[in-house]
Amino acid sequence: MALASIVWDVDPVLVHLGSIEIRWYGLMWGLGFILAYEMVSRLLKKEGYPDDWSDKLFIYCIVSSVIGARLGHCLFYEWDYYGAHPVEILKIWKGGLASHGGVFALILALIWYSKKVTKKSVWWLFDRMIPAVAVVCMCIRFGNLMNSEIFGFPTTLPWGFEFIRSREWQELYNQNGVAQACHPTQIYEMLYCLVALVVSWTMYHKFHLQKRVGLITGVSLIIFFGARFGLEFMKNPQVAEEVNMTLNIGQWLSVPLILLGVYLIVASGKKRFNKE
Repeated sequence: MALASIVWDVDPVLVHLGSIEIRWYGLMWGLGFILAYEMVSRLLKKEGYPDDWSDKLFIYCIVSSVIGARLGHCLFYEWDYYGAHPVEILKIWKGGLASHGGVFALILALIWYSKKVTKKSVWWLFDRMIPAVAVVCMCIRFGNLMNSEIFGFPTTLPWGFEFIRSREWQELYNQNGVAQACHPTQIYEMLYCLVALVVSWTMYHKFHLQKRVGLITGVSLIIFFGARFGLEFMKNPQVAEEVNMTLNIGQWLSVPLILLGVYLIVASGKKRFNKE
């Protein structure tokens, strides 16, 4: 056993109800969306916008992010398998969601929503949604932790975790009676989501920077995906194809979102861009 490591032995199933299982991961997805809905609906109500905006937005967000995250995983990470077994794409309960796919799908869905409902720039909407998005991401990463999945390489730091319920950890890092603790990258990702939450909330409520449309979103994208890009160097490959890659799939998918963040920051200072 690694010196001063944390033995993580948490059941990913919260409750067993006969043949039905309530898993932490699914619960955290649901909790994240409920909290996000409350945050955004209260903010839009405070600004005097129609109540049904939040209800419609909730549906757009759930449908697009879940479908996008599932398709993102299937297309970006395991297309050889899912291309040969397309029916398996529908079996979302077996796991396999990619945050980048969820983000890309969410942007597309909210462009459509903005044209049909708010009649404003999609970045106007995202500036108000970013704190809620951060909360959802924190909840999902907590779900990853409870699933003992998506952890990092071995570490001798005192907060290293032994993910004893993970088959991957058992096969790679618990051999010949020697257990290696690994970086709990799920917690690291929760922390950068917390940073994005605090920064975006402060920019909106204290400095009123939502007047520069896209600025809050741009800064937050750089926090989210700049940190994600760096943390990928600590994480185990999610698929075999990543083993020999200098930059893994998650990093390549982060690059356009980081560049989008830079663009939004620059463009937010232009009067023409700031028209709602």
